[in-house]
Amino acid sequence: MALQNITTPQPSADPEAIKAAIIAKQNNQFRAALILGINTTVPGKVLITPGVVAEGPTFLAMLQIAVATFDTFTEDNDPYGDHTFGLVKVCETQVYWKIDLYDEDYQFGSEEPENPEKTRRVLTLLLPSEY
Repeated sequence: MALQNITTPQPSADPEAIKAAIIAKQNNQFRAALILGINTTVPGKVLITPGVVAEGPTFLAMLQIAVATFDTFTEDNDPYGDHTFGLVKVCETQVYWKIDLYDEDYQFGSEEPENPEKTRRVLTLLLPSEY
């Protein structure tokens, strides 16, 4: 008797988890553009605090690479699964990065954060002392 391939019906995916996964993918693309220097379909801006700027241009270049390639997300640092926050260490200096999702005019929170046509990202790089 041959065994048949039996599939178990999967419960429908949680809409919020799907939304978070879409946002996470877009946030990763936006961060990757920091080092790739490409125009992505994920629009936004980068803000760098005075404390981070004071570390100098070499530090900033290394920080861009660290933020763009960050992939150590856990439930502790990414409880919603949307990849909007991270902590990196460059030259023994810790730096937070945070992505906020705004409307097209950068005035309010986005009503459709998973829609890149209606959402603008702001990636802020800051020292923990500036938080």
